[in-house]
Amino acid sequence: MWCMQRTNIYLEDRQTAALDHLAEEEGVSRAELIRRIIDRSLAGRDTDLATDLARLDVAFGTPIDIEVPRRDPDERAHALEKLMTAE
Repeated sequence: MWCMQRTNIYLEDRQTAALDHLAEEEGVSRAELIRRIIDRSLAGRDTDLATDLARLDVAFGTPIDIEVPRRDPDERAHALEKLMTAE
């Protein structure tokens, strides 16, 4: 039996466009392209590893200047309570 796990990721417009362009060049879907890149990398096929990594970098990039907001453990509870009493 053939099974897959669904994984959701958020892409920027430029990333989606880059993946779609590469997928069109290879004649496959965006999802199939990502699966092939992952399979080649996991199998250790070094002949295309540099190309695959470059494609992933173009498609996904690495956020460098990202600030993660500090959250109080009770912040979510307070926000939900405020929403519930706003009626």
